[in-house]
Amino acid sequence: MLTILGFAMIATFLVLIMMKKMSPIAALVLIPALFCVFVGKGAHLGDYVIDGVSSLAPTAAMLMFAIVYFGVMIDVGLFDPIVRAILKFCKADPMRVVVGTALLAAIVSLDGDGSTTFMITVSAMYPLYKRLKMSLVVMTGVAAMANGVMNTLPWGGPTARAATALKVDATDIFVPMIPALAVGLLAVVALSYVLGLRERRRVGTLTLDEALVREPAPETETVLVGAGAGAGAKAGAGRGGPGGADRSQGSAGSGAADEASEDDFKGLDPNRSTLRPKLYWFNALLTVALLTAMIMELLPIPVLFLLGAALALTVNFPHIPDQKARIAAHADNVLNVSGMVFAAAVFTGVLTGTGMVDHMANWLVNTIPEGMGPHMGLVTGLLSLPLTYFMSNDGFYFGVLPVLAEAGQAHGVSTLEIARASIVGQPLHMSSPLVPAVYVLVGMAKVEFGDHTRFVVKWAVLTSLVILAAGILFGII
Repeated sequence: MLTILGFAMIATFLVLIMMKKMSPIAALVLIPALFCVFVGKGAHLGDYVIDGVSSLAPTAAMLMFAIVYFGVMIDVGLFDPIVRAILKFCKADPMRVVVGTALLAAIVSLDGDGSTTFMITVSAMYPLYKRLKMSLVVMTGVAAMANGVMNTLPWGGPTARAATALKVDATDIFVPMIPALAVGLLAVVALSYVLGLRERRRVGTLTLDEALVREPAPETETVLVGAGAGAGAKAGAGRGGPGGADRSQGSAGSGAADEASEDDFKGLDPNRSTLRPKLYWFNALLTVALLTAMIMELLPIPVLFLLGAALALTVNFPHIPDQKARIAAHADNVLNVSGMVFAAAVFTGVLTGTGMVDHMANWLVNTIPEGMGPHMGLVTGLLSLPLTYFMSNDGFYFGVLPVLAEAGQAHGVSTLEIARASIVGQPLHMSSPLVPAVYVLVGMAKVEFGDHTRFVVKWAVLTSLVILAAGILFGII
């Protein structure tokens, strides 16, 4: 019964948010509360929620201060050179813009943190998508898939969890998987090329003047998504998600937008008052030190970002009114993301506390036919897609993976092979409603979570299957 109710709760949540019948926050809170009553454990709802909030509180704190820190770094111009290089490649070509999104997300993902990747990628690419009237769900989908492939780095989380759960070396998991993961990343770039060609055909008849007509953006958005000085407008139009972009249709053709100069598409305002060029190297060294300390685990990540945000604000904006202004400028993102994380804590708390996750995992493992035993690597890779989407990485790697590894060993399949297969589902996992970073992505891009889900799931599944197929072909899995 708990197995059925667990799947029913997840299905109800996904259907309601994809049909836009409920907001994600409301669905994450009310649906698990209702199912908790159905299970007959309504009296324990408070305990489940507190347990869920306690487990995700460090993540919420990390996201809050990471948003402030990287928001300040974007304000002061730390990432402008990277942005200019990507935008120089993109020009005004929708195909190049989508491919540039994948490349930028992949490069920034080297730090192993999805939230920072999405903040930097969206801040850089959002103005281009808005000006060219491109679909914003293409941006969020491509960024999520690129980050999902790169999330398999040993310091990214899943590989470390698999190594810990199965008591093997993370290097032995990751290094042999590099060829398969490289194929997966190439698949994301190829998919970006195809999606970019589709966007080019759709918006190809737009002229540069049409692309630059925009409503004024709210003041709090000007630093993150402000238009270039030559544009004469701020890239903040199309409130409420990608609907406006999706409705602006165009026929095939070589539009005049392709003739736009680089100066017309700077992305971040090169004349914004928050720039601190004299402090560029201080900010660069501070960011490198912060990321190094994070990788070396010198301090808990929330503490590192708390200290980093305080130091960045103090040095770059020594006057208190300026500090308050910068905090206020990023307050919407902080509130939206932290609120979503704590709402997700209700969902995960009920799933775990009622025992639904355990029953769902055991049911899936027990449904594996006996004849599939020698192919447990393939089975694990396939199961990693739905399981890492419908439950947290912790739940999968520490709860399900040991069971799969034990079943594999009984049929002569090595633990390392099972561990490698377990990470192929990460391109899909990064768009799971249980991943806090995805709310940073859709929130900053002003995309409805349901729209993002409808778009990305099929492509993310395809990317994961490509990685799995490459792993089998190369003899890794």
